[in-house]
Amino acid sequence: MRADINCDMGESFGLYRVGNDEGIMPYITQANVACGFHASDPNHMRSTVALANRHGVKVGAHVSLPDLPGFGRREMKIDREEMANIVLYQIGALDAFLKMEGMELSHIKPHGALYGMAARQRPIAEAVADAAAVYGVPVTGIAGTLHEEVYTERGVGFLPEFFADLDYSDEGGLIITREHDAVEPELAARRAVEAVRDGKMTTVGGKTLPAKAETVCIHSDTPNSVEIAKAVHAAMNKL
Repeated sequence: MRADINCDMGESFGLYRVGNDEGIMPYITQANVACGFHASDPNHMRSTVALANRHGVKVGAHVSLPDLPGFGRREMKIDREEMANIVLYQIGALDAFLKMEGMELSHIKPHGALYGMAARQRPIAEAVADAAAVYGVPVTGIAGTLHEEVYTERGVGFLPEFFADLDYSDEGGLIITREHDAVEPELAARRAVEAVRDGKMTTVGGKTLPAKAETVCIHSDTPNSVEIAKAVHAAMNKL
């Protein structure tokens, strides 16, 4: 493949089920595993890491603001040191389960509101980089934002990603909603190819903007996520 395919996974909690990790895992190369602050718990973290290992999928820490009721999609005011500690705490939990499976942490991907804050607020981006530097792994983010600027400056590594199942505004910003609607698999696949092969994307207003992607994201809580994963996987394999 010319690009990885990543998916946010392990987001079930207790008896509540979110996403079809078993159905999606065969079609991705990177699993961003929730670390308990927006979703997941010890049992789901362990089972998700084990599932990824069985399929030869790399595992990254999907770290979040401490917002379990809001699924990590509500912003908070947190300073750099506390934010770095929050991120490190989550990575440490996931790292224990990785060690059980004989795996190493692949990358870090901020979740939800933290992802957006790190794209716009330098102290937050620096906090994520502080944690990444401890583990020596790259951070996934959006090109042309503080994600790219800060993670590159700090030398921790930057993995630009494109979201195949989400819309982009005419200004190039990601449109994040509290819940994900179903997306036509063929549309998601076309978006992924356009971003990876052609270096461009089409906004909700029909504008064409530049895009840079080394990894393509799909979401496990999109209603037809398995069909999307299959379509994007097939498209990436043809590039």
